[in-house]
Amino acid sequence: MNDCRDVNIAVIGGGYWGKNLVRNFAELGALRAVCDTDPEKLEKYTQLYPGIAVTARYSHILGDQAIAGVAIATPAVEHYRMVKAALEAGKDVLVEKPLALTLAQGRELAALAAAQGRVLMVGHVLEYHPAVQELVALVRRGYLGRINYIYSNRLNLGKFRTEENILWSFAPHDISVIIRLMGDLPVEVISSGGAYLNREIADVTVTNLTFAGGTRGHIFVSWLHPYKEQKLVVVGSDKMAVFDDLSTEKLLVYPHKVNWVDHCPVPSRAEAEVIKVPSEEPLKRECAHFLDCIRSRKEPLTGAQSALAVLTVLDASQRSLNANGKKIILEKCQDEESAAAAEVFIHPSSIVEAGAVVGDGTRIWHFCHIMPGATIGRNCNLGQNVFVAANVSIGNNVKIQNNVSVYEGVTLEDDVFCGPSCVFTNVKTPRSAYPRNTASDYRKTLVKKGASIGANATILSGITIGEYVLVGAGALVSKDVPAHAVVTGNPARVRGWICKCGSVIVPASESELKCPACGTDERPGQGL
Repeated sequence: MNDCRDVNIAVIGGGYWGKNLVRNFAELGALRAVCDTDPEKLEKYTQLYPGIAVTARYSHILGDQAIAGVAIATPAVEHYRMVKAALEAGKDVLVEKPLALTLAQGRELAALAAAQGRVLMVGHVLEYHPAVQELVALVRRGYLGRINYIYSNRLNLGKFRTEENILWSFAPHDISVIIRLMGDLPVEVISSGGAYLNREIADVTVTNLTFAGGTRGHIFVSWLHPYKEQKLVVVGSDKMAVFDDLSTEKLLVYPHKVNWVDHCPVPSRAEAEVIKVPSEEPLKRECAHFLDCIRSRKEPLTGAQSALAVLTVLDASQRSLNANGKKIILEKCQDEESAAAAEVFIHPSSIVEAGAVVGDGTRIWHFCHIMPGATIGRNCNLGQNVFVAANVSIGNNVKIQNNVSVYEGVTLEDDVFCGPSCVFTNVKTPRSAYPRNTASDYRKTLVKKGASIGANATILSGITIGEYVLVGAGALVSKDVPAHAVVTGNPARVRGWICKCGSVIVPASESELKCPACGTDERPGQGL
């Protein structure tokens, strides 16, 4: 692990789990202070870690300018209040799961972190487990085949909570891992359970998940179980994997298959394959990642959007539990359509770096990467595998289809459409051995309001594409394009004219264009 003595951390809450955070941040050379209301704990930490500050007052931590980040390990009911105060004080935050006890509070905290440019990370510690990370890699490269079924058991006797039920206490770990394995949220959630110790607090729950591709999952959690069990099983069409956190062999893959013989399923069993993984402590990896994110300002693996994905499933599960096992469709979890329209959606597999700005109603789908300093307007839609570089400006209501990279120097005005795999360039004479990687090296490319760029078209650097232009599929644009032009070919040439409504128009005179569909008079530009 790297020594991070240039980053000072305060741990808030030094009890059951907080003591582990204290130990790890101390070992990483980043522990500056511990805050707890128990004087005996503070005295103990003073003896264990000479030189650190101890205090019972959270305000002392928030007012210490030398502290870059806080790690909050207080009861879940305190998370929202303490995270909000830390963000408003300019601190980066690592908070234990769950981020908050309501989805609305989680959204508020995520928005606040983005507005303040702060790192917000949630302690979904299983995602830092070497065996879980290896399991995710196996699933992503198709080693298990198509995923049919995932189930997890997280069982123990105690520790009983009074602030949150077993669903919110135990299930976040398994929900976060299953979402990571699937790369998506479930579309349906059904949850049932029972409250046996406290009438209003569920001790046992079973949550059933259905994903868009038909994969099913279930999560069984209980603190009324005679022995401890922490196990997750992934059943694929080719192989089956078992992650057992309490076993010495953390990850096993069984090449079991089911063959059909005379129209009957017949199991074919084989010996388990032991998957070797590093014996690193997951919590230490998590703490080191938090420090790295503070230094680099990158989005954490379990950052705000990941936390909101988990809260979305928890919220749906609780709604189902309250309604005696009613099926909840996640797309309908919003209480009001207007709230849904204003909500930013960022898929858990995507990365939006700290310092990027994303407008209300914008939807960012699978495997996108938005760099610091990028600005994306309202009601935009970014398809799969879209890259937006630093300092790029994207207007409102812009639609960018799959596999498009918008490099630094490119500006897309309002209502622009970028078809699948269209290409922008930003350097005229690229050389690998002589990097052009400063702002002065990038030629400015401007795509004006309402223009549409077809699939696989290439836009050379330094080009201005006029308002409401239509660039045909596969075109190579090497010169400025006048407003309302239709251009195709390699190199692209003007082939006609188009109205802002999308209808082909013909010249009414040499200087005016008349749209036969909407009657709009346009004035063509010059170029090409």
